[in-house]
Amino acid sequence: MLKTDLTPAQAPKELVHDRYKDLASVERAFRACKTVHLEVRPIFLRLEARTRAHAFVVMLAYQIIRYLASCWSTLDCTVEEGLHALATLCLVEVAPQHAPSYHCIPTPRDAIARLLHRADITLPTTFALSGTRVSTKKKLPSEPV
Repeated sequence: MLKTDLTPAQAPKELVHDRYKDLASVERAFRACKTVHLEVRPIFLRLEARTRAHAFVVMLAYQIIRYLASCWSTLDCTVEEGLHALATLCLVEVAPQHAPSYHCIPTPRDAIARLLHRADITLPTTFALSGTRVSTKKKLPSEPV
């Protein structure tokens, strides 16, 4: 039984029930942001603007996760498994002997191609690189910083 201070004219019982069910979706979203994919906490930010910006970026990432979940719902694959598979994509530098080098992504295997197709993602064929290397691997607690 759900109790509300709204009159039936303001909110019919079906609407109250539907909004209550929506609460489960909100709770699931916060749980995902805190633990599963996005790990929003702990936050080591002190300025309000930075904290708000961090939460905003996490919510945008959550929207991407929801989008991927809907795209991949018919595949035998969770979002986490799909992202893990996509993490195997790599950028390769091709250096012919008598020509300038260039970078490309090798043709993805069938499973990854299906994931990309379902999400309506087309990989670029050429890349302009700045020469800056970025490490995206997390440090393990046992590794030196």
